Amino acid sequence: MTYRRRMVVLAAAVAVLAAVAAASVLHAAHRAGRRQQAQAGGPPVSAGHVSLAAGSRRLMVFRNMAWGPHRDELATVPAADPGGPRTASGVECLRFHAAAGTGICLQAVRGAVQDTYRAVVLDSRLRVLRRFPLAGIPTRARVSPSGRMVAWTVFVSGDSYAGTAFSTRTSILDTRTWRLRSSLETYAITKDGRSYRAADVNFWGVTFADDTHFYATLATGGRTYLVRGDDAARTVRTLRANVECPSLSPDATRLVFKKRVKGASPDAPWRLYALDLRTMRETPLAEHRSVDDQVVWSGPDTVVYAMAGDYGTDLWTVPADGTGTARRIMTAALAPAYVG
Repeated sequence: MTYRRRMVVLAAAVAVLAAVAAASVLHAAHRAGRRQQAQAGGPPVSAGHVSLAAGSRRLMVFRNMAWGPHRDELATVPAADPGGPRTASGVECLRFHAAAGTGICLQAVRGAVQDTYRAVVLDSRLRVLRRFPLAGIPTRARVSPSGRMVAWTVFVSGDSYAGTAFSTRTSILDTRTWRLRSSLETYAITKDGRSYRAADVNFWGVTFADDTHFYATLATGGRTYLVRGDDAARTVRTLRANVECPSLSPDATRLVFKKRVKGASPDAPWRLYALDLRTMRETPLAEHRSVDDQVVWSGPDTVVYAMAGDYGTDLWTVPADGTGTARRIMTAALAPAYVG
């Protein structure tokens, strides 16, 4: 091949690559623009007042994932009518939870070069009380039943719990004193009855029993464990293996969690189980798909969780005793909390 022919081929290849790059940018811009337009058949969403305070009606507050001008904002619907019209707050969150008039909103701060993240503590009127910088991508958030204690988890590296190549950081905040425990990795660990230390320790998925005690996931040595923690003593101890993202029932007698099951795909390894804390007996729930979420209890006997949907994620519900069937209750929604 002559020099002139090689240059022609090179120029053609550069032109093709430039065209592909331009098409990708245009496609991304078009998709971003579409996200600001309400999709046909989607839930109606309008701006209005959103409160975390107790009221005459029980409400769901959640991240609205429906395409349109209110995408990613906290929105609310009556708990008895989750498919009804949504009221959007104007407050954007990636992850959210609330209890007793306290909200925790994990946000992205858009930058010219890269995004950063922060945790924002909200009062019952969604006013900002405090902001805290985050070390990574938000993934889990919880508030204690009293509203005093707040916890969050971020990915410091990696972006999926499915594999093993990730690192998390979990923090606990006291909203009365504003004391921040920046990492559960500083807590003393008792594993299988013995003191334990390791460089690969990770924690995630806190669920509070009260303002001192909590449950969470500990990962080390390629395995995961359910731990019970004492924030005042700064200790955790393992209770059983193969438990992730526990969520404590309103009466504090049961946990629903995700468990890795044999034979499942490495990319979708989990099933939901309930654990009786008195007998330590496990019961598989009637959701047979892999669930990568920390469920929320919508009542004494049912849980709600997110599954992939056409416009991000949908919310599904299933009984917590292994009976019944899973059913979708909301489209284009994530990170629900029940207030009122």
